[in-house]
Amino acid sequence: MTDSNLVETKVSSQELFLGKFLHAFRDTVALPDGNLASREYVVHPGAVMVIPLLQLESGDIRVVLERQFRYPVGRVMIEFPAGKLDRGEATFLCAQRELLEETGYTALEWSRAGVLHPVIAYSTEFIEVWFARGLKLGDQNLDDGEFLEVFSTTPEQLLEWCRDGNITDGKTLAGAMWLQNFLSGMWPLSWMPGSSPVSS
Repeated sequence: MTDSNLVETKVSSQELFLGKFLHAFRDTVALPDGNLASREYVVHPGAVMVIPLLQLESGDIRVVLERQFRYPVGRVMIEFPAGKLDRGEATFLCAQRELLEETGYTALEWSRAGVLHPVIAYSTEFIEVWFARGLKLGDQNLDDGEFLEVFSTTPEQLLEWCRDGNITDGKTLAGAMWLQNFLSGMWPLSWMPGSSPVSS
């Protein structure tokens, strides 16, 4: 298979907006048939999402989640812990930092599951997905102006919320799929030791 009949080529680019977080452009592109078209998109620094596994003394597994108000959609969302990369930051260090800052947990073991592109029609954003286990609870260190609630639930309840529409966040839906396949044994993970991140 070849992509030459699908690829669009940039002809020119115009900056539309430069904010603290997002950078928007409008490009003119040449289509595979030679015609020109306009493409508007947002440049995003990338992010991580963490699927924290909390093992109880009984041996049962719970997952750590968050409730946070998301202004663009005007509602409180249930999500896995996540956050954007700082400039030059490695994704593993970002995952450790975000887990600690948002939930107060550190983890003894980590595994990189993969990557997802949540909004391919209009953003360069990617989200790298990490699992964390061997959790130890410490202190949250939320950013100024950040308000969220941390709680845990069973994988079964998480999947019910996804099915019933109580969870609609795309990255968390994808994370639930990864979790379900990991727990079933279909998608094994390779674990590595964690370290103690420095919260910024």
